[in-house]
Amino acid sequence: MSIVTKDQLIQKLKPVYLPSEIEERILPLVDEINQIKKDKNAVLLGHNYMTPDVFWGVSDIIGDSLYLSKMAKETKGDILLFNGVHFMAETAKILSPEKKVLIADLKAGCSLAEAITREDVKKLKAQYPGVPVVTYVNCSAEVKAETDVCCTSANAVQIVNAIDSDTVIFLPDEYLAGNVRNQTSKTIISFPGRCMVHEMYTPNDVHLAKKTFGKDLTVISHPECHEDVVALSDYSGSTSQMIDFVRKAKTQKIMLITECSMGDNLRAEFPEKEFVSTCQTCPHMKRITLEKIKIALIEEKFEIHLTEEIITKAQNAVNRMLEISYKNQSK
Repeated sequence: MSIVTKDQLIQKLKPVYLPSEIEERILPLVDEINQIKKDKNAVLLGHNYMTPDVFWGVSDIIGDSLYLSKMAKETKGDILLFNGVHFMAETAKILSPEKKVLIADLKAGCSLAEAITREDVKKLKAQYPGVPVVTYVNCSAEVKAETDVCCTSANAVQIVNAIDSDTVIFLPDEYLAGNVRNQTSKTIISFPGRCMVHEMYTPNDVHLAKKTFGKDLTVISHPECHEDVVALSDYSGSTSQMIDFVRKAKTQKIMLITECSMGDNLRAEFPEKEFVSTCQTCPHMKRITLEKIKIALIEEKFEIHLTEEIITKAQNAVNRMLEISYKNQSK
């Protein structure tokens, strides 16, 4: 099964795909994949940057990395297949080490995650002894293992403020670090890592859009963008926060400053709104296709393998993030 019915799926795909592609390629693959999922008790986790066919067609749980990290831990599936990039699948394995965790393409990486290594973190810890390390989840399991607590773009400020220290090492995204710095009184030590998608957006993109579409345009950006872009935006937040903002917004004309498929998925969810975007695409996310998902499920590849040491150490950082983020929900 999927999160939508067949008729709903067709309606959501119409703004993006040709009718012939929907009928001849997408629907047959979706049916096959959903049957394989049922036979193997597999759960597919879908990040908001997946293409609409993957996002709406075969993902059982959709959302941003914080939500998917939590659900990866709670799901009852024997197999988890992460429709996202490699570090996300690693996070699912960290939280559910007893489960078989798959990703449809091992080359679905992340420029930000690849910007930093475990040795880089060790050097920073030696340079700033005793300073706690907050690491954005967009990093490898090995980097998480050197971390005191992880964070996402949705809870970065909350996590930093929860740390009992006036100084925090924040890794690896220097743009997210800058945006956190603007919202906290703490000293932030950053690292020169960047997302290859979000670093391409400039203040001129915002100025040009507002000049073209007028004051009725609402601009929302991801905090992985440069702080000058965020400062010009009407709202900045994680992908889930963006969706919530769009859902509640009275404005009808919205510019999205984030990965391109986010706009496609929101157009399907909110057809009454007009979305404007200068489309920047993540080539790593686009490696995940229905065809590859089908093969990965049939052959149960490509499996994520982590050592017990890495899992144990990284679990502490990820679980602490979840504990801080969701502590109020249990009250």
